[in-house]
Amino acid sequence: MTSLNTTTAATHPSGGDGPPGPSPSVRWLAVAAVTSGIFSIVTTEILPIGLLDEIGSDFGVSDGTAGLMMTMPGLLAALCAPLATAATARVDRRLMLCLFTTLLLVANLLVAAAPGYWLVLVSRVLVGVVIGGFWSIAIGLAERLVPAESVGRATAVIFSAVPLGSVLGVPAGTFIGNTAGWRTAFVVMSAFTLAVLILIVLVMPPLPPTGTTDLRALAGLLKRVNTRFALLLTFLVVLAHFGTYTYVIPFLHDVTGAGPHLTTAALLAYGAAGIAGNFLAGATIARHPRAVFGTVAAVIAAVTLLLPVAGRDPVAALALLIVWGLAYGAVPLCSQTWFVKAAPAAPEAASVLFTASFQATLSLGALTGGAVLDRTSPSAVMVCGSVVATLTVLAVLRAAAVPPAGRTD
Repeated sequence: MTSLNTTTAATHPSGGDGPPGPSPSVRWLAVAAVTSGIFSIVTTEILPIGLLDEIGSDFGVSDGTAGLMMTMPGLLAALCAPLATAATARVDRRLMLCLFTTLLLVANLLVAAAPGYWLVLVSRVLVGVVIGGFWSIAIGLAERLVPAESVGRATAVIFSAVPLGSVLGVPAGTFIGNTAGWRTAFVVMSAFTLAVLILIVLVMPPLPPTGTTDLRALAGLLKRVNTRFALLLTFLVVLAHFGTYTYVIPFLHDVTGAGPHLTTAALLAYGAAGIAGNFLAGATIARHPRAVFGTVAAVIAAVTLLLPVAGRDPVAALALLIVWGLAYGAVPLCSQTWFVKAAPAAPEAASVLFTASFQATLSLGALTGGAVLDRTSPSAVMVCGSVVATLTVLAVLRAAAVPPAGRTD
């Protein structure tokens, strides 16, 4: 396999329209707008994890059925990532960011007012459309918003929105839901999403498309061995994570015996560790890509295996969640880096494949974990996740024998 010992900035050479203006503050405000948008999307997507019991009880559905709130967005995102990007290939990216943010606002309002669980699922369909479209465009914008020497840092900032959604969004939403009702949490998310939309309108420069990302180009990327390995690694590690983490609240309640305060503290600690993991990966992934990815998968495997054994003790459960968060914080950046290195000349196409594969597997993980949970126990869910994470480690070791990126056989 071609060495990945280049920096993130090198995978996104400066080009296109260049920075939006001469002022560095304007450039970084645009980065902040993208980061805020992804933060809003991530928080909206995974907020049901912290409110799973409350929402399920309110509508009279099981934990596994409530897990469909995680399944629906992932499925739609996987479909919309390539379709929306190809259909809007000639549309200004700023306009598309505004459109997708507006859809997210509508989705949050629908959940807050839903009279039945069916409307909650409809809103989650909209969330899936937003994820597929916004993510595919936004995560590759760093090179167009800042100078070439700052692209790596800007990319890490944008990706920090993923763990920030866990460290700030989900614990805050869980706290609001526990104190003022789960619907109030989505009302607050609606207000935040409106603020993000205003920020994008005010600071984002025009971003005319710089190239055409069509379905044929995406199909061409799938012929590359490195791209297929990126798909395999993403599938395994995301399946392991979301098949288990989606149901971490039932585990903490049923196995650890955690109450609302400890649950919120555990999610907060997990998210804080995720932020650290994101920036640690950003500093090391370029030099040691396989080692970082393999280590991350091994840690997730170990934690999910140990939780059923040691997780009955609240202190041990909290410690393991912190380690888990540290590992998972590196996963999105590891996966995206692998995709971009497989297609250095087509960063938006690589981002589309990353988004589609990540979200499809997130959906499958939530669905599979819910099926296991309804038939067994939260501890069994964790053990199954550990097995899949171990397969990820084996796949990373196998990746050492992959031929260079230019070969397709």
